[in-house]
This record gives sequence, structure tokens and C-alpha cells, in this order.
Amino acid sequence: MDSYKRLLLANKAWVQEKMNRAPSFFTDLARGQTPEFLWIGCSDSRVPAEEVTGTQPGEIFSHRNIANLVNHTDVNLHSVLSYAVEYLKVKHIIVCGHYGCGGVKAALSRQRFGVLDDWLRQIKDTYYAHEDEIRDVGGLDAQADRLVELNIHEQLRNLMKTKIIQKAWLDERRPVLHGWVYGVSDGLLKSLYKIDPGTPIHEIYQYDF
Repeated sequence: MDSYKRLLLANKAWVQEKMNRAPSFFTDLARGQTPEFLWIGCSDSRVPAEEVTGTQPGEIFSHRNIANLVNHTDVNLHSVLSYAVEYLKVKHIIVCGHYGCGGVKAALSRQRFGVLDDWLRQIKDTYYAHEDEIRDVGGLDAQADRLVELNIHEQLRNLMKTKIIQKAWLDERRPVLHGWVYGVSDGLLKSLYKIDPGTPIHEIYQYDF
């Protein structure tokens, strides 16, 4: 059987399972979504948000890219962020990276990866800012994992710099920002950082409303 056909068959089985448990499951979903969470994660196929958190369709609004970056020039990311915060009114934003991230390892190297090089520049900047700390943790794998953690924190700071987050914090005291990391080797999520609404940021990044 062709691999793509297996996906279609699995979908039918999944639908039937949901219908057996709750006949109105898809009818209810079709009425709209009210997710409490926005998930900004890595595109890595081993880290599916709903699977690792045990959540159901409709509970998590998500955006994924290489190495879970919040890039100020990424219109796709900012469109998702705007819709999640301003219209869906999410209460929490989770930036989730994972140990063994290929994007982070690529950023640590001097190898060229084409268009990906520009995307990874931000991770190289994070390494440059924390070079001594990263070098002190040990070998290359340990350094990459520490950079994974520091990259997550940097993306939370990038969220804080956006007008979208600052306005929501000012008007509605939400959302809370979370930095999580996923262990591909053990399946566990770990909370690394939590930033509450109203947390100060340098005035150069602040907007007047």
C-alpha cells in the first residue's frame, strides 16, 4: 500500500473512533474554536503539539517553523499571533523547542544550508551573546541543548517586543508567556520560563498606546 493511502485510511479510523465516543464531536467542532493556548513550536515531525500534550482538536491554536522562532519579519508568524491574541483571546502562549533540534545544531556549524542560513542567523546571534556560558556546558550535544533553551527564552523576549503582546497586556492582562522544552528521547515536556503580563522590558522596545 502506498504510504499516503495509509494516512487516508487512518483518518477514517480516527473519525470513527471519535464518533463512537461522542457522536456530536465534529458537529461541535464546526461551530467554532475557542482555544486557550497558542503553541509556537518547531516543525520537527517528532513534536506534534496535540500528541505530546494530550489535547484534542480545538484546544490549541498553533504555528510551527524551523527552530520555533519569533522573527520580527515573519508575516506568517505575526498573522497567527494577531489572530490568536486579538480575536481568539488566548490566555497562554507556549514557545516549545526540543532537545536535539536540527535547526539549532545547524546554526552551531559553519556549513551552508541555502535559504535556511538567513533564518538561522537569529540563533547564531543568541549563541554569540551567550558564547562563554554555552562553551562551558561540555561537548557539542550539550552545547546544542543549552542553546535550545536559550533560544526559547530569546523567542519569548521577541514576543514581548511586539505591539500585539504589549497591547493585550495593557488592556486585558493576558496572555501569559511560557517557554517549554520537549525531550525527544523521553517524551517529557519541561517548563523553563514563565513571563507574566506586564513584565518590564527595556524602554527602547516599548510602544505608546
